Amino acid sequence: MPDPNGFLRYQRQLPKRRPVPVRILDYKEVYPPAGEELIRDQATRCMDCGIPFCHDGCPLGNRIPDWNDLVRTQQWEAAADSLHATNNFPEFTGRLCPAPCEAACVLGIADDPVTIKQVEVEIANHAFDLGFVRPQPAPAASGKSVAVVGSGPAGLAAAQQLARAGHAVTVYERDDRIGGLLRYGIPDFKIEKHVIDARLAQMSAEGVEFQTGVDVGTDITADDLRERYDAVLLAAGALAGRDTPETPGRGLKGVHLAMEHLVPANRVVAGLQDSTPIDAHGKHVIIIGGGDTGADCLGVAHRQGAASITQLDQYPLPPDIRAGVKDPWPTWPLILRNYAAHEEGGDRVFGVAVQEFVGDADGNLVAVRIADVSVQRVDGVRTVVVAPGTERELRADLVLLAIGFEGTEDQPLLAQFGISRNRRNVLDADQGWQTAAEGVFVAGDMHKGASLIVWAIAEGRAAAAAIHSYLGAAGELPAPVRADSQPLSA
Repeated sequence: MPDPNGFLRYQRQLPKRRPVPVRILDYKEVYPPAGEELIRDQATRCMDCGIPFCHDGCPLGNRIPDWNDLVRTQQWEAAADSLHATNNFPEFTGRLCPAPCEAACVLGIADDPVTIKQVEVEIANHAFDLGFVRPQPAPAASGKSVAVVGSGPAGLAAAQQLARAGHAVTVYERDDRIGGLLRYGIPDFKIEKHVIDARLAQMSAEGVEFQTGVDVGTDITADDLRERYDAVLLAAGALAGRDTPETPGRGLKGVHLAMEHLVPANRVVAGLQDSTPIDAHGKHVIIIGGGDTGADCLGVAHRQGAASITQLDQYPLPPDIRAGVKDPWPTWPLILRNYAAHEEGGDRVFGVAVQEFVGDADGNLVAVRIADVSVQRVDGVRTVVVAPGTERELRADLVLLAIGFEGTEDQPLLAQFGISRNRRNVLDADQGWQTAAEGVFVAGDMHKGASLIVWAIAEGRAAAAAIHSYLGAAGELPAPVRADSQPLSA
């Protein structure tokens, strides 16, 4: 059983990040591998509480107290087996997930929560380093075939589950490499791409076929998919970036969506192109948006050598800790989140919104005009109210819009299948994860909207279980969430 006094003997501690002056010179991951003693001590803090709310915080249903205790007793292979029982890609989630499991940790009621995410990634690292990650091909073929459109975490999770159940699975990706946003949307200082490649090697050995550079709906039509496959899973993400076309000056040269900056920067790091058309070197950069994508832009701009960087957030400065009954445990807390990129420099301004992008006579961006604002909701309608007399200008050569995503892109494949996006610009599914088109399923951000990586994997696993049943295959696959499942909320 777990150490009943572990949380009393050890304080929460994370491994030290690589020094800022060193890490901004490259794109290697910010965190070095943690020592075994540190991870063992942190795992020992898990109380194995009677009702582990961390299970509810994570949609995957990860057996967190189980593998924490296995790490405490240095049973790394058993810990890896326990972790992989519910999560296909713990090396992804351990690096990228914001850890709603930690927000729901019972220890977090009166103390700092267990470092669940760090323990998770170290289990995954040990699993690869010690050879515990082995292909698990199906013992027999089912004779059924499935096409997966999109190679992000939802599509990959579904593909692996279905392949291990004996189905012939082909994953289609329009980019030149597999991984979706994991590959080109997230910088290497958060996840180096050899981490993705190692898992793809396992999946290939399990029989998953990958087809890159294929724009499904153009290069291959819906009729082609129906002719070749017994079922289709749509998992192409929610990549339609939110824009501000109504803001004066939006068309100036120097104003870009975040992904227009991140994708070519990642391709340069990968050695696939020599330069990026949107380079922050020597420029005064304004990043609009305070979330993960904004922090990614911030870290890349530091490494490109920006002259200055200012990150704008229209919401007021959040508190450092939960705001009592207004922000109750175990829901995801509304607190100030400091990413590694913020440690590297730049300014953050809260409670402001851009009123105008200011340009010169040649149409080049030279400044942004901002004002203090408050965000109000009246009868459920969100309104941004400008404080009179607070307008001022900030110098800017480059603006990056990191204000979220508006849903899945409208694409020919949807019309070919006779499917329409709903009012949230994503696809509806019934309780069997099936769209309005027979035999066509959906999972991940394409169904839920832009969300967390754990939700993408959970939906991919659940959709795989539904497809397995639809194909009339024997037995059941695990389905951690329902099509209408939602995160814990206040």
